[in-house]
Amino acid sequence: MTRVGWIGLGAMGGPMAACLARAGHETIAFDVDEERVQALEGVEAAATAADAATGVDVVALMVATAEQVESVLFGEGGVGDALEPPTTLVIMGTVGPAPLQDWAGRLSVEIVDAPVSGGVARAGEGDLLIMVGGSESAVDHARPLLDTLARSAPVVGSEPGDGQKVKLVNQLLCGVHIAAAAEGLAFAEAMGLDARACWEVLREGAAASFMLDDRGERMVDGAFEEAKSALDIFVKDMGLETAAAREHAYPAPMASAAERLYEAGRRAGLGRNDDSSLIEVLRGRLGE
Repeated sequence: MTRVGWIGLGAMGGPMAACLARAGHETIAFDVDEERVQALEGVEAAATAADAATGVDVVALMVATAEQVESVLFGEGGVGDALEPPTTLVIMGTVGPAPLQDWAGRLSVEIVDAPVSGGVARAGEGDLLIMVGGSESAVDHARPLLDTLARSAPVVGSEPGDGQKVKLVNQLLCGVHIAAAAEGLAFAEAMGLDARACWEVLREGAAASFMLDDRGERMVDGAFEEAKSALDIFVKDMGLETAAAREHAYPAPMASAAERLYEAGRRAGLGRNDDSSLIEVLRGRLGE
């Protein structure tokens, strides 16, 4: 089995680290919130991020932003100096392709670019989609970790950053689908329909999507407070998508429209709520 150093135990990272431990991988983890480590059965606590990255086969980072990864790697007490070959670094958050390319040039170890999709429940079951970018040797070294966490972990490119590019396409579709579900169900309410009854009918037909099925139920039930996926995540991700689109002179009109809706939700104080709360923006109830 693989000895894994794990950094970042948030909504996705915690279940993923626990999944590795259950599968028999020796997992040593660090998070700024010590209680998150203590809550995971079978996961060894590291005193510092550098300790988690020392003497392991693979170091996995599951933090939310490029700025957080930069801090983990190169900030005070960062793991960059602790990383030595043949350890492989696996970056699993959605941070955009450019930072991966930069870190690959600054570190002495190989990087596997491995952003994930699937949600919290699937994270704990080893049922994620992982979009993998990296050299054949690096991917082979990280393969035990990837195969434990993923239902599918296709290699989408040979360079760090290639996985991020595919993840941006994934997040564009997810973000737009959530916005479309919110607009459709708010439209139903505006016409005097019962939104739940409408949702139950449409989820069985050609308008069905994963996001309509999953987020739509939370939208009609008003289950926004316990965030399974915070609205702030899509503020970040839609920003990454539109920035990449500008870099490639691509207009991305639907992503841009969805980005404005998520930003409106954040300004209204919904950022920490579940992303299904986007329907409140479409309902026009904010500020009432």
